[in-house]
Amino acid sequence: MAGPTRTRIAIIGAGFGGIGLRLRQAGLTDFVILEKSDSVGGVWRANTYPGAACDVPSHLYSFSFAPKADWPDKYASQADILRYLVDCARRHGLEPHIRLNAEVTDARWDDAATHWIVRTRDAVFEAQALVSATGQLSRPFRPQLPGIESFAGPAFHSAEWRHDYDLTGKRVAVIGTGASAIQFIPAIAPQVGKLTVFQRSAAYVLPKPDKTYPPWQKLLFSRLPGALWLSRALIYLHHEVTAFAFVDWPAALRVKLKAFRKHLQDGVRDPERQRRLLPHYRIGCKRILLSNDFYPAMDRPNVEVVTESIREVRSDAIVTLDGSEHKADCIIFGTGFAATEFLGPIRVTGAGVDLRQCWRDGAQAHLGITVAGFPNFFMLYGPNTNLAHNSIVYMLECQIRYVVACLRRLCGDEIRTLEVRPEVGALQRAAAGTSQAQRVGQGLHQLVPDRRGPEYEQLAGLYFRVRLEDPHAAMGRVCCPIARSCCRMARASGSSRRHCASRSRSCSSPRSPRACRSRRSAGGCISSHG
Repeated sequence: MAGPTRTRIAIIGAGFGGIGLRLRQAGLTDFVILEKSDSVGGVWRANTYPGAACDVPSHLYSFSFAPKADWPDKYASQADILRYLVDCARRHGLEPHIRLNAEVTDARWDDAATHWIVRTRDAVFEAQALVSATGQLSRPFRPQLPGIESFAGPAFHSAEWRHDYDLTGKRVAVIGTGASAIQFIPAIAPQVGKLTVFQRSAAYVLPKPDKTYPPWQKLLFSRLPGALWLSRALIYLHHEVTAFAFVDWPAALRVKLKAFRKHLQDGVRDPERQRRLLPHYRIGCKRILLSNDFYPAMDRPNVEVVTESIREVRSDAIVTLDGSEHKADCIIFGTGFAATEFLGPIRVTGAGVDLRQCWRDGAQAHLGITVAGFPNFFMLYGPNTNLAHNSIVYMLECQIRYVVACLRRLCGDEIRTLEVRPEVGALQRAAAGTSQAQRVGQGLHQLVPDRRGPEYEQLAGLYFRVRLEDPHAAMGRVCCPIARSCCRMARASGSSRRHCASRSRSCSSPRSPRACRSRRSAGGCISSHG
């Protein structure tokens, strides 16, 4: 193995997060993007199952700095999104910085040298700052079913689709009815001989208001950018209203409940099958799914819905707790991703702290971005930043503005290290716990079970509230990330240690962190030392 490659910034992942950083446009050219696969695209490169598409309109599920006027459909397919990301990487000059087939295995902070040592399987990088853009949907989750190793046929996850296996006429068992399953089930149901769907918890599925854009409308978007901007703004507001119902006025969800019931009754004629597809929790407590063909597919004569729990898997069948044996030639897991296992198998060690040990009771990060004890380390799409109502791409852009502002300070050589103070993270966790308790008290909350400890909360608040409470993340405005994020800084020179009682709530100079730092309040959340 050759010696280490030195760079200012190392980025893990070339999906929406890694591509969206646009460091070259921020004047930062010394960086590398480490991608584990053979192409950019992240989750949209990996998920190639039949029917794969986005459930957020394409005008909003795209970067604000890279609008696309010629999306074929209102809801883009996997192939169209992947082409968009590849094009963004090319147009923004990222290709020379990307290292493909470079899966990161270990990242360790060297406190003496004040840099990160990042290892892939065949290379080592030394970087002043480390940015994780791996997301939450990079590691497929497979339930540990008794006897699964004895199954004679192929068993694969939807994110690792076996395109070499012909499903025609086969007896196929699908485990799970989540966001991916409701897309590939309608695609394969007409092809297979028998489809047995094992459902643990039914989902609320509403009609998907999809359409193909006619040529005249795509021409309008390309000739009049304001029309494209207006479309994006209206989509954003529509989704934001949904969040208002989630958080502040749950009774407003009755409209969606009525639409769900009609959609179910129109798509599934059998009353017993309708009963099995009826959720037993309040609408809004899990992500509401969109599909026009899921319920008609579930109404097909060759499709069976099984709600009994699985007891074991045999060589040619799945046995449920009631003793019923369901024959299968193939098993497809539509069980989602290990969303709470951030950074997957990568071992990250900070200033004497192992991230897995730090998160043994559940992942936490200040603003979902920084963790105490891990200098110059930033995450995109980190803990508690998932969404149930709007575009994660828009959320990523808010986080990216924060991270880029920090990176510009670091690369300016004014400071060597930057990290959040532990007491600030504790305050945020307490505030988050209060917010969660309020939603649980209302009977409406967004939670994902974390097998390590407490529930892992998804962000169910309104976007505009996030932006008001976090000024540095507001669009078109980069306020001081140092003051507002309550960070600890180590200066590049100087030997004195001093405490700065600074917690800036506003910034008259959006591009001058020094101006922000000059504002003082009683927060006492920043310390700088040499």
